[in-house]
Amino acid sequence: MGQDAQPVPDPFEAEYARGVTEELGPPRARQRAMPPAPFALKGAVITPDAAWSTGYVTVAAGRIADVSKRRPSSIPVHETDGVILPGLLDLHGHPEFNVFAPWEPPTRYANRYRWRGSDVYRALVRNPQNALLEQVPPGTQTRYAEVRALVGGVTGIQGASRASTAAAEPLVRNLDLWAFGAHRARSMIDLPSGSSRDMPRLVAVLAAIAAGDVTAFYLHLAEGVRGDQRSVAEFQRFLDLGVATPATVIIHGTALVAEDWRTVAEAGCRLVWSPQSNLRLYGETTLAGEALAAGVPVALGADWLPSGSISLLAEMKVARRELVRQGHPVGADALVRMVTSEAAMVAGLSEHLGALAEGRPADLVVLERHHADPYESVCLADPSWVELVCIGGDITYGRADWFAALSGAATGPTIEDVIAWGKPMRLDTGYQSPTASPTPPLSQIRSLLTAAYPAVGPVFA
Repeated sequence: MGQDAQPVPDPFEAEYARGVTEELGPPRARQRAMPPAPFALKGAVITPDAAWSTGYVTVAAGRIADVSKRRPSSIPVHETDGVILPGLLDLHGHPEFNVFAPWEPPTRYANRYRWRGSDVYRALVRNPQNALLEQVPPGTQTRYAEVRALVGGVTGIQGASRASTAAAEPLVRNLDLWAFGAHRARSMIDLPSGSSRDMPRLVAVLAAIAAGDVTAFYLHLAEGVRGDQRSVAEFQRFLDLGVATPATVIIHGTALVAEDWRTVAEAGCRLVWSPQSNLRLYGETTLAGEALAAGVPVALGADWLPSGSISLLAEMKVARRELVRQGHPVGADALVRMVTSEAAMVAGLSEHLGALAEGRPADLVVLERHHADPYESVCLADPSWVELVCIGGDITYGRADWFAALSGAATGPTIEDVIAWGKPMRLDTGYQSPTASPTPPLSQIRSLLTAAYPAVGPVFA
């Protein structure tokens, strides 16, 4: 290699460690398919202030037109018998890697750099990912991951590759890329060293935060066991570089102790917590109870399928148990807020997402109701309880016997029937656009992936 030559980056490392810190170009116009007429949903309703046992949510022209306890008189009302709530927001993941089945770590690791360099991880995740990057079209893995999120009631995710979503709004909202006509968030996997090519990007994003142009900056930080010296040093460097800002969203922070969380709170930082992945890799997780006690806003993320939860609904259950174990139990209402309104605030998108309120985009989910308390019913739910998912007024996933009545369409090139945990459902991966092709149906996405890697983890499992 010549003296001035740069090493060719490993495709996996480029995909995993990419930092979307620069501003993206303007997106191509893309429009979701609107139902032909307004409709109202009846069920238990989780509002910004309370949970009603019975209420009505009216959807018109892609937005929530009304949330009321009074039955609308001039539009069709669909009786759901379920719980209607804002679409769930999963604020930490690596969606491209959610095509892999869960991985069983053979040991517990001191920090994230240990397992990333292990032979077993290279064989089970890294090498298959490199093969997929070579053999499937860009964006295929992201689309598969978006379907997986969608069928679990998630309408917004963090961490997708900009290679497939930078130029157009995707199937599920990618919250650190283009969202609502702007790119106000940035992400970086690792805190860069002084010699890293990412250091100028970090300087640029800190300047954008200071100027008010960036409202959320996602950064993996101190991901290791408490007492791990590399993680401790990383946190100190984080403080020394001035990265602790009111826009900073710390991902993991497992090595931080109570005093650290008080420091983080004073700086105005936020936390995204992924307990399942932490527990499997390190045998311990973030002191989220200490973070909450210090006043740090906390949202949840399912991380990635190799070590994380199968769904955000599953992650909620792990978080609930862990908070009890930490001596900081929270109510069902607080747990629901961690994936709705609190998550929207952490993402810097409170004016658009996280609440069923008049004028907001119609991002909502309907879950089967199996408890008198609507909040508790959500906390008990799993993906098989999902009855309907609507993003920006577009019916993207729902019970087969509801779909046509609500969406105005029963068939189409991107609409297909699926059996989801024994329940007949209908999925629509397409949405209208004059300038971009719709996402292909799940069957086509699945075929592309399994042809290159037969062991792809299933969506409905």
